[in-house]
Amino acid sequence: MEILFSVLSAFTNNILTKPEFFVGIIVLIGYILLGKPWYESLSGFIKATVGYMILNVGAGGLVVTFRPILAGLNGRFNLNAAVIDPYFGMQAVNTALADIGSSSTYTLVALLIGFAWNILLVALRKVTKCRVLFITGHIMVQQATTVTWIVFFASESLRNPTGAAIVGILAGTYWAVFSNLTVEATENLTDNAGFALGHQQMFGVWLTDKIAPKIGDPEKGLENMKLPGWLGIFNDSVVSSSVIMLVFFGGIMAVLGEDYLRGIDKSFAPTLAFPVYILSKSLLFAVYLSILREGVRMFVSEMTESFHGISNKLLPGVMPGVDCAATYGFAPPNAILWGFILGAIGQFIAIAGLLVFQSPIMIIPGFVPLFFDNATIAVYANKRGGIKAATILPLMSGIIQVLGGAVCVGMLHLYKYGGWNGNFDWSTLWLGFGALIQVTPVIGSALCVVFMLIIPQLQYKRNKENYWRHEV
Repeated sequence: MEILFSVLSAFTNNILTKPEFFVGIIVLIGYILLGKPWYESLSGFIKATVGYMILNVGAGGLVVTFRPILAGLNGRFNLNAAVIDPYFGMQAVNTALADIGSSSTYTLVALLIGFAWNILLVALRKVTKCRVLFITGHIMVQQATTVTWIVFFASESLRNPTGAAIVGILAGTYWAVFSNLTVEATENLTDNAGFALGHQQMFGVWLTDKIAPKIGDPEKGLENMKLPGWLGIFNDSVVSSSVIMLVFFGGIMAVLGEDYLRGIDKSFAPTLAFPVYILSKSLLFAVYLSILREGVRMFVSEMTESFHGISNKLLPGVMPGVDCAATYGFAPPNAILWGFILGAIGQFIAIAGLLVFQSPIMIIPGFVPLFFDNATIAVYANKRGGIKAATILPLMSGIIQVLGGAVCVGMLHLYKYGGWNGNFDWSTLWLGFGALIQVTPVIGSALCVVFMLIIPQLQYKRNKENYWRHEV
């Protein structure tokens, strides 16, 4: 018994509490099961492990750089600020988990359970009516992280493997059910290209597909609209992130003032001019975000290949749930930029509302919801409701992202850590799920799962004749 305990203790202290090695081992096992040569398996282990370590460098840089500024808002104006962005949200949750004495390894355990649960739901698709396997790895990591905090914050007694299992079932059900919910909308958009959406705005896409035809004319689309060429600079995420942060963080720093920031930020050198300090700090957001994304890209690409290969062997013929960017080739190029612009306007309107009504929570836009959510919604809206729908729906999405995000940040106390996922589904659907789970963690989680599993049954009931046509 002592030997077993020693082995378990060593595994816990050296693997489970070291997420980078846990991720690497997951990839290594997946490659071995796929029959990869030993050197490819070893390469995958190294790249996954190093990628996660790079992620930690980027996340740590974001914390060190921006925590004083966010704390300054609270200290000077009693405002709690949070960036709505899944990468910033990941960093916030991992910091929050550490503060409650928990480990981000539980997130990875939940990720594995969720992926296995998604596979099971799809394997039993004739019963569950779930046709899509969610394979967008970096999104899975972000979402599993967010749901971990929702459950762990709700109940101290669930900050353990049981809680991780609940998180996995919640996340895996969401992946299976809501990617499945986008099948018809994506078939409408792509003329049956054979994939569904596996991203952060699946509920939003379903709503868009239903609402757009009621408010616009698909014959009057964005294809004939001309946008100024200079707006193309916002297609670059580094430029967009830098400009957004310069406007928002730069504005915040200007309001806080030079003397106040020198007093709270030890990195503000006496010889450094205030305008240069503002520019440097704002651009550092893009730097650390790029580092973080590179880390995520490295370990997720290995993990996705491992997961994807296994799923193809186990579930041939099942539709993949893929990144929202896969839909952009089925829309006029200006639809993506149009969605970004209208979503930004919606976010600015909502932020102005928070200021006017003196909200104790202040939201700072993040690039991912601002661009990808609203661009995707514009793509689907334009197909079904033309320019009118592609204008109104991204605008409303921007407003919802900010207001729903503010409620979530307050409800889950993530204002202390400065971040929240912020994408459409996480400011609407998961706001409701999160509120229920906070009231009754176990029963609430069970009710959320049952509610989700009913959805594909209703889909099938309304479309029995064509429901399985992608398998023909």
